[in-house]
Amino acid sequence: MTVSEAAAKLNLRPIAGSKGLETEINGVYLGDLLSWVMGRAKERNIWITIQGHVNVAAVALLTGVSCVIVAEGAEIGGELAAKADAEGIPLFASDMDVFTLVKLIVGLGIA
Repeated sequence: MTVSEAAAKLNLRPIAGSKGLETEINGVYLGDLLSWVMGRAKERNIWITIQGHVNVAAVALLTGVSCVIVAEGAEIGGELAAKADAEGIPLFASDMDVFTLVKLIVGLGIA
């Protein structure tokens, strides 16, 4: 499944990064401690976090995740949106809690 297909099925709000929407997804990673995510997220994972600061873009680039979802209505800083857009990182917002998002993603066959 591609990022754009998953985003539509999950009813995510696009924030930035329209360049990577056709990237295939191979799993999901949940985490908010950026140094932890750097060592454990895998390339082409969906990364779900509540972090909304610019360093999220750097971690997304380093790990090669397919997209980032900022969950639970957490605030997304303007610097993050601008950096994600400049780097082509698909960035989405959701008001859903992390657990609900994960259940829906597993229901899509992504695990």
